[in-house]
Amino acid sequence: MQALIRHLETQTGQSLQSPRFSCVGGGDINSAYRLQTANSDWFIKLNRADLAAMFSAEAAGLRELASIGTLRVPEVICFGEFQQHAYLVLEFIELGSLNSWSASLFGQQLARLHRQPQAYFGWPIDNTIGSTPQHNARYDDWVSFWRRQRLGKQLQFAAANGYGGSLQTQGEKLLERIGDFFSDYHPHPSLLHGDLWGGNAASDHQGQPVMFDPACYYGDREADIAMTELFGGFGRDFYDGYRGEYPLDAGYKTRKTLYNLYHILNHLNLFGHGYLSQANAMIGQLLAELK
Repeated sequence: MQALIRHLETQTGQSLQSPRFSCVGGGDINSAYRLQTANSDWFIKLNRADLAAMFSAEAAGLRELASIGTLRVPEVICFGEFQQHAYLVLEFIELGSLNSWSASLFGQQLARLHRQPQAYFGWPIDNTIGSTPQHNARYDDWVSFWRRQRLGKQLQFAAANGYGGSLQTQGEKLLERIGDFFSDYHPHPSLLHGDLWGGNAASDHQGQPVMFDPACYYGDREADIAMTELFGGFGRDFYDGYRGEYPLDAGYKTRKTLYNLYHILNHLNLFGHGYLSQANAMIGQLLAELK
C-alpha cells in the first residue's frame, strides 16, 4: 500500500502522513478500504485496471449529483489506474441507518432532485449497473430509450448467457407493448441515482441523508422510486416525504414492475439462474395488464 500512498500524494498534491489502512466490507464487486492520515480520511475502491471506466463514470455521476445540491453525496477526491488496479478515492463518511426524520428528509431531497428537468433521456457517457454495461445513448423519447437501452439490452445479455425460451419470446412481446404503459403518462427527464436500493442510502453522523454508489442517467423518476421498493429498506417516512414534495402518478403502481424488471434481469445476468423465475413472472404480470 505504500506505493499507492505515494501515487495518491502525486495525484492530489497532498502529504499523506501517518497513513492507516483498514478494510471496509459490504461490497460485492470492489475491494474497499478506509485510509486515515494526519490530514485526511478517505474511502478507496479498488478493482482491475480494465474497469477504470467504471470508476470514472461513478465519479462523474457523484459530481453531477453534487452540483445540483439537493442532497449529500461523497466528494470525489481522485480516480485513475495504478499497478494493474483501477481506483476511486472519495471522502470517507461515517454512515448510519436512516431514522424517521432523516428518511423523510431524504424523500424530500430526492423529490427536489427529480423535479429539475434535464435536456434528454440517457447520459453523456455509458456506465455500469453493478458490473454490467449500462448504455446511455441520447433519446428524446422515453419509451424508445427504455425499450432499447434498458430492457432490450438486458434481454440480449440474458440470451448471450444462455437464457432463451419463454424469457426471450415473452420478453419480445413485452418490448413491443411498452408504449401501452405510457398512453397517458409522459415523464420528463430527471437525473436519477439509477441503483437506489437500501444499501446505497444512509445518514451521516449528524443525521443528514447521504446517497452513494450511483449508476446515473436522465430518465423517468419513477425508475428510482421503483427500485426503492424492490428489495425494501425504505419505510413510510421516506415515501411520505417524497410524495409530499412530488406526488406520483396513479399508473406508477403498474409501471414499477416494468422498471424493476430491468434490475431483476440484471441480477439474472450477474448472479445466475435463481432470478429466472422472478423475471418470467414479472414479464407475465406485465403482459397480463395489457390484455
